[in-house]
Amino acid sequence: MPHITSAELYQKAYDESTKNKDSYWNRIAETFEWDTKWDKTQSGDFNNLDIKWFDGGKLNITENCLDRHVKEHPNKIAIHWEPNDPSEKAKTFTYKELLENVNRFANVLKDKNVKKGDRVCFYMSMVPELLFGVLASARIGAIHSVVFGGFSAKALAGRINDCDCKIVVTCDEAPRGEKKVQLKEITDQACKEAPSVETVLIYRRTGVKINIEPNRDFYLNELMQSAQPECKPEIMNSEDPLFILYTSGSTGKPKGLQHSIAGYMLWASETFKEVFQYGQNDIFWCTADIGWITGHSYITYGPLLNGATQVMFEGVPTFPTPSRFWDIVEKYKVSHFYTAPTAIRALEACDINCVKKADLSSLKVLGSVGEPINEEAWNWYNKEIGQEKCPIVDTWWQTETGGIMISNIAGVTPAIACHATNPLPAVEPILVDDKGEVISGNPAKGNLCIKNPWPGVARTIYGDHERYKQTYFSAYPGLYFTGDGAKRDENGNYRITGRVDDVINVSGHRIGTAEVEDVIDEHESVVEAAVVGFPHPIKGQGIFAYLTPSSEGSINEDDLFIELNKLLTQKIGPIAKLDKIIITNGLPKTRSGKIMRRILRKIAASEFETLGDISTLLNPEVVEELISKLK
Repeated sequence: MPHITSAELYQKAYDESTKNKDSYWNRIAETFEWDTKWDKTQSGDFNNLDIKWFDGGKLNITENCLDRHVKEHPNKIAIHWEPNDPSEKAKTFTYKELLENVNRFANVLKDKNVKKGDRVCFYMSMVPELLFGVLASARIGAIHSVVFGGFSAKALAGRINDCDCKIVVTCDEAPRGEKKVQLKEITDQACKEAPSVETVLIYRRTGVKINIEPNRDFYLNELMQSAQPECKPEIMNSEDPLFILYTSGSTGKPKGLQHSIAGYMLWASETFKEVFQYGQNDIFWCTADIGWITGHSYITYGPLLNGATQVMFEGVPTFPTPSRFWDIVEKYKVSHFYTAPTAIRALEACDINCVKKADLSSLKVLGSVGEPINEEAWNWYNKEIGQEKCPIVDTWWQTETGGIMISNIAGVTPAIACHATNPLPAVEPILVDDKGEVISGNPAKGNLCIKNPWPGVARTIYGDHERYKQTYFSAYPGLYFTGDGAKRDENGNYRITGRVDDVINVSGHRIGTAEVEDVIDEHESVVEAAVVGFPHPIKGQGIFAYLTPSSEGSINEDDLFIELNKLLTQKIGPIAKLDKIIITNGLPKTRSGKIMRRILRKIAASEFETLGDISTLLNPEVVEELISKLK
């Protein structure tokens, strides 16, 4: 149960976590099961980057996710799995059944010569076996690297090669909405460029006929059935790596962020429990995929560390109808619902009857994750989904941070539309200017940095510690630079304005793209907007907006251009007026739902030949549509 249950307790916890952090974290760490207690709570800083938490301690994270809960409530439901197609049978797993499946999978990995410290790549759909496998890796001390089931063969091979994986776990194919992604076929292509792979395990998801390479490929289903349901957990050091997760880099080469066991465990557990104010009879649903950090921290680890019951969903929000999310909420009586602004905006554009016909009375807490949420979407989410009775936690964090960093606490600290609000205990945010000078006082606006390490911070970029230093700590020595800009209001509440490199310099004035998008999204004819800068002969940079219209009626582009500029002049000032717009049926997005503004910037600048690999996009066809509109 959460211990921060009032604004006063939040302030007390925050003060202790920053002034007496050893006693604060020792008390929390003692609630977990350890084989050997730690010698030192924390060492290292953002100057030497030799960061350690609970050094000397020994444990296995899966004992804290599974075994201790099985002792207390073996028959409590851990997972409700909802398949892509609602006509297919759903599955439910108790904590006892989850532990048995994890142990079986762990024994399969051991039989295939996977040892402590080996890297295991997962390239699967959101089937329960993905969750089993990730936890099985941790059970035996292997390091898991999950690649979203849908990246191209080239992208998959690059990630396998970067961390030298010896085994890949995949599915025959992955149903996703009306489509099926040929995961095994893509894996075969990737393995041609990945010589380290010795074994491929295939989960038979649909039963489609696939290629089987003798002595390399094995069906996971059969191996799991014959494996033993007991597996002794490997005792690990606190700072041993738990997982590597790849995120986009400015150079085009993905960065493999490496997280360690104990610090990440405490951070995922605490942030889940406190931010969402989870109670033991609640039903939690994070709609993310385990291929992303949100699915790591708030499906795989955070909920299970707290003995939670949660929903795991294989499909997409609009299949077979746009009511799918709300049908699932009603079916399982979901109390805590956590999703991305992209999904909220997409569902906002659908017939409101898709929401109205569902019983959403079980909802207690709503959450937003992935990017700053615009005010129109926040208000719709609050009114139509939460019925203005569910606090919305607007969570800011990153792959690098391991878990939520800045957020209101549900029902405890105030929710403010589009504001992440306050830092969580142990998080010390500051704003700096471009010269690195700290911006004091309120209100303020600047580059968001973090002072002092927290338990969940990534320890390095796998195989390239120098890149880790240069990427996150070179801009402002001694500080972690988030890459985001932020505003702080007169009461100290933070609002994330977007990536600093998503700032447009118009005639010497710096304008955040998120700020412009917020205003555009208020227009009733626009359901989603993406704003980028482009070369302008007079201003240096102009403002280019890509607009996805609402489904109702036709839109006159010239009239919309005029109306939006009136709105921008009113809300921000004439310096924020648009120079160009394109109306489009969609925006290029990653498979986690993030808009690829890098591609949009290149299109706006007519740099069509330097777009790079677009095969990893959810909707690469949109890129061709946009280019054709400009040519």
